[in-house]
Amino acid sequence: MTYVVAIDAGTTGVRSRAVFDDGREAVSSYLEFTQHFPAPGLVEHDADEIWSATKKTLADVVDKVGSLPAAIGITNQRETVVAWDRATGTTLGRAIVWQDRRTSQRCAELAPHLDLIRATTGLVLDPYFSGTKIEWMLVNGVPRTQTLAFGTIDTWLLWNLTGGAVFATDESNASRTLLWDIRRHEWSTEICRILDIPVASLPTVRNSSGRFGTTATAGLPTGIPISGIAGDQQAALFGQACFAEGDAKNTYGTGSFVLMNAGTTCPPPTEEMLTTVAWRLGGVTTYAVEGSIFVTGAAVQWLRDGLGIISESRDIEELAGRVTDSGGVVFVPALTGLGSPWWDPDARGAVFGITRGTTAAHLALATLEATAFQTRDVVDAMVAATGIPIRSLRVDGGAAGNDRLMQIQADQLGIDVERPVDRETTAVGAALLAGLAEGVWSSLDAVAATRTIDRRFVPNTELKIFADIAHAQWRAGLARVTKKVSLPHQ
Repeated sequence: MTYVVAIDAGTTGVRSRAVFDDGREAVSSYLEFTQHFPAPGLVEHDADEIWSATKKTLADVVDKVGSLPAAIGITNQRETVVAWDRATGTTLGRAIVWQDRRTSQRCAELAPHLDLIRATTGLVLDPYFSGTKIEWMLVNGVPRTQTLAFGTIDTWLLWNLTGGAVFATDESNASRTLLWDIRRHEWSTEICRILDIPVASLPTVRNSSGRFGTTATAGLPTGIPISGIAGDQQAALFGQACFAEGDAKNTYGTGSFVLMNAGTTCPPPTEEMLTTVAWRLGGVTTYAVEGSIFVTGAAVQWLRDGLGIISESRDIEELAGRVTDSGGVVFVPALTGLGSPWWDPDARGAVFGITRGTTAAHLALATLEATAFQTRDVVDAMVAATGIPIRSLRVDGGAAGNDRLMQIQADQLGIDVERPVDRETTAVGAALLAGLAEGVWSSLDAVAATRTIDRRFVPNTELKIFADIAHAQWRAGLARVTKKVSLPHQ
């Protein structure tokens, strides 16, 4: 029995998951960690709590399986930044989370540098990315010492797992910092100078698949190779076996993230999409075009926690199933601004079309529809920007299990939507990257062979006109929360 453990350090919790080479059912352990909201628009995590959850879930999985894994892979919430002292291991304040909007004004001030940043990093100026978060930390009290370290969550976990021996990341995570030159494959000294960030405080960048180090920390078995790292969305792209140019996936989580394999030649930057690194294997970088939607599953959580109209997130499918349509209700869930393709950090959420007849079921269905509409906007912009058609959309994440949502998605896109048997493809991708490095899987063909489809949702062509009308109503609502989109008739 051979297996690889994937550590999936997400936005709300850490899951360690044993992925077996013979395809048997995975073994996993999960712990949530605290979400800190010190002020409106600010989101923070305790990095020490994330490390504690990682140790506990990893030890639990190894204990459940009863033997040691062949390797460990790490995948993580991207853009979230931790500052710590490498001499003592002490964290220097809380981690600033990808959802945090505290640097919105600073991003606006940096507008004269937009062309440089877009051409160098493939990204846009938005508080989403790590660079302005790091600058904020330095301006607000993080000391500039020789042992200062800034890292995304993967780097923080790798450093702890190796007992402080390895300070590194992979290129997929580096490409999300706003500091990485995706063509030269190095930290941009020019952007670091603009933000006054010391390059020495940033980690070494390596291949996504390859041995980073071995475990050497109290409370865990020692000597286990740590051999794969990728940001969560890139790991999902890998786990969905999107190895050919034009292969695309959407992960439905707290937000939703559409990524398309763009090949090994870096595509030119576009106005609406992000150009990012998918992974680096054997020194060869594969690129992706990405559309980042900030709020999809988080909108369901808001219905649960903010409004109390459902008890559990999964209850939304049953509630939405009580109505055949949304009754004209349109929900624009810009709860933390808008991501792709609008990039408006100042947009705020709104609900339109409410009448005396509106029920909780109508709002529930409008919430599901908002996820599908946002995904359609991203896919349309992605195809227009690249000229590469998307033949089908591979889906994963928790909401991919919602049959109603997946059928709405297929109808909106007009292409097949494919759901795999194992929807935890983020963890699967991290495990496959690590296992590929250690010979558990021999090649990309062997990796692709692990993917099996649970269900394929085919668009109902007879309902296309109704899908288009619903999308037009969505765009009308969208135009009322952001100036970056025109009304449909314009």
